[in-house]
Amino acid sequence: MPATSNPPAEILVPLDERYFQTSEMPILEMGDFTASTFRYASGIAAIRIRSPRVEIIVLPFMGQQVWRASFDGHDASMLSMFDEPRTTDQFLETYGAFFIHCGLTGMGAPGPQDNHPLHGELPLAKFTNPRLHCDPVAGRIKLLGTYRHSVAFSTNYEVTTSVSLEAREADAEIGIEVQNLRDKTLDLLYLGHANFRPIEGSNLVYSAHYTPEEVAIRKSIPSHIKPSESYLETLDRLAIDPTLHHSISPELICDPELVFALKMLPDTNGWAHALQVHPEGTADYISYDTTSLPMAIRWLCRTGDQQGLGLALPSTSGVEGYSVEKSAGRFVCVAPKAVWQANIKVGRLSSSDASSMMHKIEQICGRI
Repeated sequence: MPATSNPPAEILVPLDERYFQTSEMPILEMGDFTASTFRYASGIAAIRIRSPRVEIIVLPFMGQQVWRASFDGHDASMLSMFDEPRTTDQFLETYGAFFIHCGLTGMGAPGPQDNHPLHGELPLAKFTNPRLHCDPVAGRIKLLGTYRHSVAFSTNYEVTTSVSLEAREADAEIGIEVQNLRDKTLDLLYLGHANFRPIEGSNLVYSAHYTPEEVAIRKSIPSHIKPSESYLETLDRLAIDPTLHHSISPELICDPELVFALKMLPDTNGWAHALQVHPEGTADYISYDTTSLPMAIRWLCRTGDQQGLGLALPSTSGVEGYSVEKSAGRFVCVAPKAVWQANIKVGRLSSSDASSMMHKIEQICGRI
């Protein structure tokens, strides 16, 4: 499909599989935005979308994962052992994306009574009908995709995800909408897995009270983790004083991972905020609507081949598997034929904007 010149005010581009070849091919040049398609060596299709301040690579047919994200020229994506996505049905065999939709009929590591895959069916779901919507007058470009999950006598829902860029902003807004197609209630568990790269010397600032009760370290060990004695000692210390992990430094043991359950506090609009403030004053950030995403998980991993920071992974549920989360009441009931939706923003703040956001966070938490 040729690039667009002198385009109309708005354009909708359906993304056919034929548009994705080994060589990168431009499919849209419109106002402040460009988009091009390609395939990784693994054969997985990808689309690169650029605005003046953001570049993202999305896998439109594989979970609608945002594989890579760069804000104001800085790659924010986690460091992983995967240079490119792989064709697999195992979550950990292609784990390296910047953002992953997780859920919906299961969440986290499955327990003995669960049969769902790690983090549910969404991460590697086969999406259909990806389409690109560009509105240069409004200064916005958006990628959407759809996935239908149907299991006889059990589940029938349709999910539509989106990621949109604004011409003047150094962030991306990620949306998800789920429609329950059954005449019975849907038990929904969701988590937005946004994986920033931890930066040495950075500090974590977020809208929560920094107490062991509201920043609670996970001490249960999932089956895929093999802990050392020093790791278990670190968990014990963080259970007493969670602020010990606020400074990203070599002294903090994050091998294989640290996981916290956060009780985030919203602003007057219902949004919670978390920052990784870099040494020079800029910051990575995530903000989300707590109305639909009442919980948050923090994930931090620093090993020889993985560097990842889930600042505050917005969620409806914890990560102990469907049975545990359901028993604890940590899920959303979606009524028959009803719709559930959520919105998340991820990006980068300038030094001045980061300072303003930190002040706002301190006000939310009553620390000033």
